[in-house]
Amino acid sequence: MLQEFRTFISRGNVVDLAVGVIIGAAFGRIVSALVEGILLPPLGMLLGRVDFSSLFVVLDRTKGEPESLARAKDLGVPVIAYGQFVNEVISFIIVALAVFIVVKQANRLKREAPVPATPMKDCPFCASSIPAKATRCPNCTSTI
Repeated sequence: MLQEFRTFISRGNVVDLAVGVIIGAAFGRIVSALVEGILLPPLGMLLGRVDFSSLFVVLDRTKGEPESLARAKDLGVPVIAYGQFVNEVISFIIVALAVFIVVKQANRLKREAPVPATPMKDCPFCASSIPAKATRCPNCTSTI
């Protein structure tokens, strides 16, 4: 079992996957910082000084109307914190766009060279196009 594990770990794909996960986690934090620190504040200013991370709806008003999300959590008031969801959706869209661009570029660079065309000739019996080295027509099965 130890030998199988060593063989599994020594494969290049496992190491590549580990590196991808680590870089992906770091990239996710960078995108979160970009969304929360750079993109949403100007957007909030344009929409009338809205702080997306603190947007919420109070579900139970018996304990009063808390003025902030932090205060609602302190009081134990049930809320729907939809502002945090908005932040996460924007982060997801940015990450998905970045991954799409990276994969598209990688696929463009990885394209295989076109296979050289094999010389062709016409079958004298059925006039279909066949490879020049063929000794029998695949369409009419005549010997050439």
